[in-house]
Amino acid sequence: MKVRLFEIFTSVEGEGILYGTKTLFVRLAGCPFTCFYCDTKESLPLDSGNEYSIEEACKLIDSNLKNQTYKVNFTGGDPLIQHNAVAELAKYIQTKKIPTYLESSCFDSDRFNHVLPFFDIIKIEFKTKDSDFVDSKHYERLIENAMKCLKSSVASKKTTYVKIVVSSKTKLEDFKDLVNKIFQNISKHDVDGFIIQPTYGIAEPSLELLLNLYDIVYPYYIDVKVVPQLHKFIGAP
Repeated sequence: MKVRLFEIFTSVEGEGILYGTKTLFVRLAGCPFTCFYCDTKESLPLDSGNEYSIEEACKLIDSNLKNQTYKVNFTGGDPLIQHNAVAELAKYIQTKKIPTYLESSCFDSDRFNHVLPFFDIIKIEFKTKDSDFVDSKHYERLIENAMKCLKSSVASKKTTYVKIVVSSKTKLEDFKDLVNKIFQNISKHDVDGFIIQPTYGIAEPSLELLLNLYDIVYPYYIDVKVVPQLHKFIGAP
């Protein structure tokens, strides 16, 4: 089995409920989607990065793993593109007793369920209609897959949180409909966080919009947080 990696590096986690933690990032190559705010466009091509055997990739992880690393974050691209290889790498990291973290748009529930046993922390990212993730014809099917992934993660008792990236293009009614769907499928007790992440450097949302989006989530989940990308502010990758 082969895996295509774009890069491996240690940095400060800049997003989500575990921002500020020392993290080894394993960035997988390949993503078929087109979010307009993507900040890792160079890793999107399926032939980007370099190809390794699983054994070579494990050695590369070992050589980059620093002391006191809090977790290992599989990101992309989208890790589910290479789900078989990701499962093997995450399984290897779990032998080191270091938490494994999956960062994915959760576009395929079958692939997600394949890798789920090997991850400890799951970020379920729901895309808004305005993200240009996919065309409107396929949007509902992809949200349905993400919802299935959310329910699987919760049922498996993983540390699970929801993240939604928002921009100045985000429509309040669309956002409200998405949040309502999420909490029709889970309860507030099922997740460990709900993050609203504003875009950075492109179509940045106003404070007024962020507060309005916050107010939509709050009745469902009072610990909702607006968390920008911390690493952008400290110059970290």
